Amino acid sequence: MQPQSASLLNSPLVPLVLMFGVMYLLLFLPRQREMKKLAELLKSLKKGDSVLTASGIIGTITSLTDERAVLKMVDGAKIEFLRSAITQRLAEGKEE
Repeated sequence: MQPQSASLLNSPLVPLVLMFGVMYLLLFLPRQREMKKLAELLKSLKKGDSVLTASGIIGTITSLTDERAVLKMVDGAKIEFLRSAITQRLAEGKEE
């Protein structure tokens, strides 16, 4: 009869810990990086930038506050958005 060793590798917790580690690397870490990149984008916005909003509206920033941005559309209309609704900078614009 061979003595059974109480090894850590034989524990049923090892696959569970590995599974959570893989989930963290595949799901949570990329999301954190994406959120950090978006936060940096929102901080770096300036007047004249052409941006895309979460609702798909494209415009040029005419004024900014800490929480809001006013975008000028192609037809000259101006719409006020929450700064957090901006998802992407399309191109560096020229200041008016």
